[in-house]
Amino acid sequence: MSQATKRKHVVKEVLEEYVVPSPQQQIVRVLGTPGNNLHEVETAEGTRFLVSMPTKFRKNIWIKRGDFLLVDPIEEGEKVKAEINFVLYKDHVRYLKKEGLWPEAFCDTAESQPSSEASREREQTAAHSSGEEDSDDDSDLFVNTNRLRYGCTESEDDSEEEAAVASDQDEEEK
Repeated sequence: MSQATKRKHVVKEVLEEYVVPSPQQQIVRVLGTPGNNLHEVETAEGTRFLVSMPTKFRKNIWIKRGDFLLVDPIEEGEKVKAEINFVLYKDHVRYLKKEGLWPEAFCDTAESQPSSEASREREQTAAHSSGEEDSDDDSDLFVNTNRLRYGCTESEDDSEEEAAVASDQDEEEK
């Protein structure tokens, strides 16, 4: 099987299948990625440990801080105590909550991200419905922190002064 075909099947499996955790599996939240295909996670009880990413997910599925995972325990592990079995996205979390299998400790963190987006949308619709016009406020736009910000402002006073300086220079040249 080619690499592209393998990637397609892995991504399709992760995005379209809905899984129910078995009794030995755990739902965990990612705290960080120290590297070498390891992820630091926290259980609903607050226990922290490392989990490994299986080779089928490497370079195919990306995991970031705050994501939820379904992990299988590894018996012989001291530091690395589990292996990732499934990555849980928003739809999967919703499905597990509906089934009553979602840990109560993660209920506030799983809902905090969508609720902040929903509150932003409510504020925007309220501003539009109240008759306010769109302003030139770009504070909600993405800010690239890799580029320096230059502040260029031009006012009427500046343009008048520049015109006066330019006319003075023209007179001096004559």
